[in-house]
Amino acid sequence: MSATKIYFYSSEPLIALLGNPNCGKTALFNLLTGSRQKVANYSGVTVERKEGRLVLSSGKAIRILDLPGAYSLYPRSLDERVTCNVLHGIAAGEKRPDLVLCVLNAMNLRRNLRLVLAAKRLGLPCVVVLNMVDVAQRHGLHIDPIALSKELGLPVISTIGIKTDGANLLKDYLTQLDWRHLGALHKNTDDEGIETSVDHSTHSELDNIAVHRILQNLDLDQIIPDRISDRLDSVLLHPLLGPLILAVLLFFIFQAVFSWATMPMDAIKVSVEWLGSLLTEWLPHNWIRSLLINGILAGAGGVLIFLPQILILYFFILILEESGYLPRAAYLLDRSMAKVGLSGRSFIPLLSSFACAIPGIMATRSICNARDRLVTILIAPMMTCSARLPVYALLISAFIPEKKLWAGLDLQGLVLFLLYVAGICGAMGVAWVLKHFTSEKFKINALMMELPSYHMPRLGNLAIGLWQRAEIFLRRVGGIILIMTICLWAISSFPLPPENATGAPIQYSIAGMLGQALAVVFEPIGFNWQISIALVPGMAAREVVVSSLATVYALSSSSGYAAEALVPLISASWSLATALSLLAWFVFAPQCLSTIAAVKRETGGWNIPIIMLSYLFGLAYLSSFATYRIASYFGLA
Repeated sequence: MSATKIYFYSSEPLIALLGNPNCGKTALFNLLTGSRQKVANYSGVTVERKEGRLVLSSGKAIRILDLPGAYSLYPRSLDERVTCNVLHGIAAGEKRPDLVLCVLNAMNLRRNLRLVLAAKRLGLPCVVVLNMVDVAQRHGLHIDPIALSKELGLPVISTIGIKTDGANLLKDYLTQLDWRHLGALHKNTDDEGIETSVDHSTHSELDNIAVHRILQNLDLDQIIPDRISDRLDSVLLHPLLGPLILAVLLFFIFQAVFSWATMPMDAIKVSVEWLGSLLTEWLPHNWIRSLLINGILAGAGGVLIFLPQILILYFFILILEESGYLPRAAYLLDRSMAKVGLSGRSFIPLLSSFACAIPGIMATRSICNARDRLVTILIAPMMTCSARLPVYALLISAFIPEKKLWAGLDLQGLVLFLLYVAGICGAMGVAWVLKHFTSEKFKINALMMELPSYHMPRLGNLAIGLWQRAEIFLRRVGGIILIMTICLWAISSFPLPPENATGAPIQYSIAGMLGQALAVVFEPIGFNWQISIALVPGMAAREVVVSSLATVYALSSSSGYAAEALVPLISASWSLATALSLLAWFVFAPQCLSTIAAVKRETGGWNIPIIMLSYLFGLAYLSSFATYRIASYFGLA
């Protein structure tokens, strides 16, 4: 007999937020749930799943699910498929929603209303949330919620997702709602399931006619231009000025990652050093002190210091996303990306990969073309993820002087920018090669993407996004990084050295012997045995390399303070050629285990992950070999 999965659902009612991309759905979700939300993945897939909790004034608690944005309920992409599965009650591990809030962008009713009509056919209780009404009013567009409700046969509630009190009417409605008789909200209970393409073309025509009739009846069938967005686009999407502004913007971001993070990083460093001195003073000289100071504190503290830089990078990505600029960047790069066999639609997944390759790979689910999606998955790991940032920051701080260039530009920030550019160029080169090996049946699709109106990012949404990313990073520090650090400390501390040993104890340990063996493979590219050891746990997570180096050098040093002075220690013991070689390695280095697992899940097998690992390892080794040999030729070894 096959095993049957049994899921236990919360007794709290479940509300699903449904809407087109750029309708303000996520801002409304943040307004309703605040900090009471969690980010995970849908069961069995890697599409991001956001769930929050709303406690009404009556004391009743409600679960709120932020569904992936969709243009229709006839799925063309994998994330739209997840949305449909949840609404039909066939998503693994999730019950069917008790209520669907159909979020509309008041500035784009013509497109948004089609999704409402499709949701209405499902038979679920539906409430229409007319969002962004303040923006519509500023443009002279006045929508009568009562009249719209009569046309749709559904309750309509106005909200402003970016104002603190913008959802009060919705909260009042949910408080007064009789949750035991939700079916009264919707008389049509015909659950059609996920319709076929024939159903789609029939319903699409009828929906267009219905939407046109509704807009005519409400005197809303005139398209009102967004003059502010049009004026900004005349500059930001200019064929010459647009790409230049984008390049300057990205350069500024990488400069800020270094210059803005100096003070908080110094504060964390001082705190870690103070705690290490305190433990050294309090604890006797035994294995427990070694574990706490040379293992846990050196490892976790060595990575934690780079949290400010990661948050600064996320801060700018969130601003670009919140402001409506990201789709414009995709548009600007569409023509350039087409030359290497991609469309501009790949830009957002690749940009997400700068934070982490896993959400970047997840974001490829919005790419309808199978060929585009596969190539984007293969090159996403080459984008410089935030896990590489601690490694880059360590090496740049150790070997690149703090020096101001022309117009106050920071040399360290410039080097960091060039490393990001190297990853981008490498990814585009791989895409270009794949373009010439792609079957003719896979053709590049023209980019069709909605450009939302520009708007100021809301500080509350930025704060929630940053808190979520900090929480994820800290969980990694307290989870996989801590575990790998302790494991490395254990194999670096045992077995104990013989009585007549003259070298550091780590040289006689399991890690020392493993490092000596791996050094044979990595010696041609300039890596010593300490670096070779650190690369092994680095497969679990990139930033573990920093904690591993801190642990290895702490155990290699007789002073016991190496963990507190890793930067001056490696700058004194490594050559510049070795540092440059290691930087080149991490531009192309094979991915962490989590990314490999994500690629395996997304592609349904091991073929693509093996191909990805093979070509990345080959590129990393060849680029490091060339970098080391060229640097050595010029006397930098």
